[in-house]
Amino acid sequence: MTSRQTLPLLWLLSDARNDAGLEDALAALPRGSGFVFRHYHLPEAERRQRFETLSRIARERSHSVILSRASGWGEDGHYGARRVEGSGLWLATTHDGDEIRDAISAGAAGIFLSPVFPTASHPASATLGVHGFHVLAQQSSVPVIALGGMNHERARELDWPRWGAIDGLTSTNIT
Repeated sequence: MTSRQTLPLLWLLSDARNDAGLEDALAALPRGSGFVFRHYHLPEAERRQRFETLSRIARERSHSVILSRASGWGEDGHYGARRVEGSGLWLATTHDGDEIRDAISAGAAGIFLSPVFPTASHPASATLGVHGFHVLAQQSSVPVIALGGMNHERARELDWPRWGAIDGLTSTNIT
């Protein structure tokens, strides 16, 4: 994937919480979706091995593979708050208008904007809500991916085509 290509509409993000079902979830995602490998909980050697396994499955389904906190593992790009030179496509993590502007100025190909709704990891944290998300998303000149408490029902409520999830895209929630 290059920055000139359109970003996938649906994104699965990895986490310790969803690790046991990732193979099935990747296989169930629509062809050409996106996968962000995070797995911060693993030691580096185990993390690399898990990345190899999951990225192979993702590639078989023509998914884009984005990596967080590393580079040079065969990924299409990276995910995070800061651009890493030489690591391909950068998908920035943002939470407000200043971060959106900074990410675009620094060359982000797309942004994950969160949290839209309450999440399992931060259930009591402030959220953007539908209106707040739309106000911020309209400030972006690059594709915006909704994140935070997202699932198919919430994506319909948000009325936004591009979104990602950790828990909301388990193999039982794909369709």
